[in-house]
Amino acid sequence: MIVTAGGKNVAPAVLEDRLRSHPLISQCMVVGDNKPFIAALITLDPDSIKPWMVANKKEGATIAELAKDPALLSVIQSAVDETNKAVSRAESIRKFTILPVDFTIAGGQLTAKLSVKRHVVGQQFAREIDELFA
Repeated sequence: MIVTAGGKNVAPAVLEDRLRSHPLISQCMVVGDNKPFIAALITLDPDSIKPWMVANKKEGATIAELAKDPALLSVIQSAVDETNKAVSRAESIRKFTILPVDFTIAGGQLTAKLSVKRHVVGQQFAREIDELFA
């Protein structure tokens, strides 16, 4: 359970499950404990992003480059907007960032059951989390 600075309890699973259902999104982790709003770290599905890259003439782009691409950001923003329809405004994702790497078991971010290790991701991507709330 995430508790925002305003005292709102937010169950991350609802948001994360809905976001992960989008074909371009591999993993996500909602953050916002003791913060003024909810934000999300999002990783791209390496298999699904390839056809999108071809269709949008972005072949050869790195994930880091795609993370700043206005067309892709618009697609992901639409997924976030759709996800937010399931929750109240106080529980909604206000900001997100696309991470340059996917969460993996080998990378230490996922358990054997493919659950996100929140503390590990929080440590590995502390800078990105801080930037979301800057």
